[in-house]
Amino acid sequence: MDDIKTHPKTSSIGSICVYCGASDNVNAIYIRLAEALGRELAERGIRLVYGGGGVGLMGACARAANGAGGSVLGIMPRFLLQKERIFKDVEHRIVEDMHTRKMMMFEEADAFIVLPGGIGTLEEAVEILSWARLGLHAKPMAFLDEDGFWQPFFDLIDRIIAGGFIPETFRDALVHSATPDAAITALEDRRVVIDL
Repeated sequence: MDDIKTHPKTSSIGSICVYCGASDNVNAIYIRLAEALGRELAERGIRLVYGGGGVGLMGACARAANGAGGSVLGIMPRFLLQKERIFKDVEHRIVEDMHTRKMMMFEEADAFIVLPGGIGTLEEAVEILSWARLGLHAKPMAFLDEDGFWQPFFDLIDRIIAGGFIPETFRDALVHSATPDAAITALEDRRVVIDL
């Protein structure tokens, strides 16, 4: 059992937080994409940081990363333990509320990938983007889909830019990728290293 987590580190990013849906009632292409992302993270020696659940894309990504020998950290608020059914095979931190969960996920990650999801996924991604806009961090974010799921979001961002609400340069900070490999590589290219 000790030899499971033996993937060499091949990335400049140590941890990626993945935001995604926690519903099993979704198109199977989204589940397969989550699994592919989990495997890619493990192969690159990147720790998956996620919401801790064992259902939907969340569970699929974590199971795939863990099954491929990757490191996984789940962060779950106590009140969601029954609903999102914790994936017990990986390290977990149980917190008291959503705010603590979101802050811990942020602190544990060097970058973010947003898979298809619902309102909660969108809310988490937009909050991280808002913090970046306010200059609170410089961690890169990629949106990952194979079917244009996130294209309406990028159309909205373009409209916000056209309206003068954010500068055009903000769009350059966002990645829209169709494969896990492309998403992670783009994040590595955009990673900001601060020398202390």
